[in-house]
Amino acid sequence: MHSFLWLAQRASAALLALCVVVHLATMVYAVRGGLSAAEILARTQGSLAWLAFYSVFVLAIVVHVPIGLRAVLHEWLKWRGASRDMFLLLFAAVIAWAGMRAVLGVFL
Repeated sequence: MHSFLWLAQRASAALLALCVVVHLATMVYAVRGGLSAAEILARTQGSLAWLAFYSVFVLAIVVHVPIGLRAVLHEWLKWRGASRDMFLLLFAAVIAWAGMRAVLGVFL
């Protein structure tokens, strides 16, 4: 299990790095091009490509953050066992819900 979590943490980190670079580059390009927030939203609404991109971004966050938090809870609080893992599953579900709500808010 630890090997799987280690691999998932590293893979999600790589995906997050790519997503952050694309997101920041797009924002810099849009702002330097003189687009306002309203104009940016108008261009992203209804775009399946942006929906897919930001959905992958959220999925990478949902995988990455709870695994990292799992290690922090173990090291700092010595919290182990099923209760910690259930908490982290719930936390991942909250992140997924909030993230996808934001993505759909931009898409719709």
